[in-house]
Amino acid sequence: MRLLARRMWRAARLESELYEEVEADRNATGESATVVLLSALAAGIGSVANGGVDGIIWCTVAAFAGWYVWAVVAAYIGTRWLPEPETSSDTGELLRTLGYSTAPGVLRLFAVIEPIAGWVFLICSVWMLIAMVVAVRQALDYRSTLRAAGVCAIGFPIYAISILVSLLWVGPWPI
Repeated sequence: MRLLARRMWRAARLESELYEEVEADRNATGESATVVLLSALAAGIGSVANGGVDGIIWCTVAAFAGWYVWAVVAAYIGTRWLPEPETSSDTGELLRTLGYSTAPGVLRLFAVIEPIAGWVFLICSVWMLIAMVVAVRQALDYRSTLRAAGVCAIGFPIYAISILVSLLWVGPWPI
């Protein structure tokens, strides 16, 4: 548990070394799933005023589905459409790195504080998107952050749709 918490902290701090570490650690897929679970539960609890218990369940299911779909899409785009000469990756590597990129999402728990809920969700979403760019860059062995951002720009809308559906289901707050 201590290793997981330390890795989550490093992921939230956008440490590229952490993303390289979990990319190479085939045993970290379960840990990555735990990070996705914690982030999803935090989102569900943060939006419990609007979605209740059903919202927590929906956020969790949508987060896991979105995580998997996003990893498959990013792997395909990154290795087929936008590879660099050094690019060598698979869905497992992206599952691990992208799972950890959701670490800032645990702060969505603070969205239970009604006046700041919208801001909490916005800040966490932007933070997670930035972390996803770092995760993609490291998993795909890119030298260019811009190329990783390109993969995210092409593939992220698919992931974002699952987030949007979740927010619409539990009722987003105006900012």
